[in-house]
Amino acid sequence: MSISVETFFLNPNAEGTLQAQIQQMIAQGILSGRFRKGEKLPSSRSLARHLGVSRITVTLAYTELQASDYLEARDRSGYFVSENAPEPPQFDPRPSGTDVIDWSRALGRRFTGGHTPEKPQNWSSYRYPFIYGQADPSLFDHANWRHCALQALGQKDFQALTTDYYDQDDPLLIEFIARHTLPRRGILAQPDEILVTMGAQNALWLTAQVLLTQRRTAAIEEPCYHALRDILMQSRCHLAPVDVDRDGLPPDALPQHADVIFTTPSHQSPTNATMPMDRRKVLLDKAREMDALIVEDDYEFEISFLRAPLPALKSLDTDGRVIYVGSFSKSIFPGLRLGYLVGSRQFIRECRALRASVLRHPPGHIQRTAAYFLSLGHYDSLVRRMGTVFARRRQTMEQALADHGLGIEGRGVFGGSSIWMRAPDSVDTAELDQRLRARSVLIEPGLSFFRGPDAPRNYYRLAYSSIPSERISDGIAILAEELHRQS
Repeated sequence: MSISVETFFLNPNAEGTLQAQIQQMIAQGILSGRFRKGEKLPSSRSLARHLGVSRITVTLAYTELQASDYLEARDRSGYFVSENAPEPPQFDPRPSGTDVIDWSRALGRRFTGGHTPEKPQNWSSYRYPFIYGQADPSLFDHANWRHCALQALGQKDFQALTTDYYDQDDPLLIEFIARHTLPRRGILAQPDEILVTMGAQNALWLTAQVLLTQRRTAAIEEPCYHALRDILMQSRCHLAPVDVDRDGLPPDALPQHADVIFTTPSHQSPTNATMPMDRRKVLLDKAREMDALIVEDDYEFEISFLRAPLPALKSLDTDGRVIYVGSFSKSIFPGLRLGYLVGSRQFIRECRALRASVLRHPPGHIQRTAAYFLSLGHYDSLVRRMGTVFARRRQTMEQALADHGLGIEGRGVFGGSSIWMRAPDSVDTAELDQRLRARSVLIEPGLSFFRGPDAPRNYYRLAYSSIPSERISDGIAILAEELHRQS
């Protein structure tokens, strides 16, 4: 690998000869770790031209650094960072005292310290990864996704690949969402009522920014998706948590002063409760009475392998008060970061303007690749394959949990990809998680889904989306053993 000549600059305030300055510049680059062993330096001619000095000055600097074992010369190849060069220090190489800003005062808002937990990036190296929301490489259609990506790179799609859509989206993707995806949920929408987002989380952020202020109140489910709570806390709105029951969000428990109601009626996150049709109608009536808006996060509706899901809350809305959030990231792969918002034109217009000012639009190549993957039928095949495999895994997990006497707190009526669990009250599942990791088992502690200092610590989530059926029973056996030790 070669070091770019553009990384070299002479300090106009530096002292010493030009040769000494060049030597010091290169030595500092090596000692700071910017220049690594084996990397090739620019030729003496190109570096001299770049710095505006004579070539002999650079050559002499290189020769001195070679004598000090910082550089080595290779026949007809030039100069390279020596394999014997000093190692970079293991401490912060920045001069002390350079950062004098009082950041506790300078920061207008603080986005750290939220509830979203850190998930291990090496989850796939665990033998029993009961981890939620990750893609299973054994199920994903690599060949057809690659084919669609190459097709989207072709000359025919050059404009879709390279154009600046500004505040618009790929018309092929919007057409598929409007004509195929939404009708499956009973939703009819025009193209200007749909906005593509960088995943469902981006859709929730846009919604919160557009609808909420410091004077408005958001009603949220308790427990709820931890990233949503972070988003709402960052918006500085008033939060009104509402405890969910076995049927999800109870409309009668909503505060009368709520302006926006956030809910996950198909698969409550994280309990998996499904809101019955009667309650959905009551919720709409209650929102109408309160003159409140509803944000419906339908994050997992495709994974309904037990039976057909209920119509979306948005499909029952006759007032235009329901905003629908969908995502392809759960069913295709999470790194795709592709979701969408559906709502009234006025609302979508505001979200579109906000999105344009922050990130313009999701990359055109990603949108066109997804459009091909969806329209050519590969997506439906993937969802069917996932449903078949998930049904088998879920059956295996439920049997293993029953065999070891572990009670299930919540499961999806129509399917889903996880089971909500409750350990004995004496168990701290964060501590349980650490002990299980030592035995190559991953679970998701439930504390982050709750709010407040008195949040229960004994809940946890087990997902079966990324673990083969044949490993589930052994993993549950280890879990049961560790639970028995702690309780």
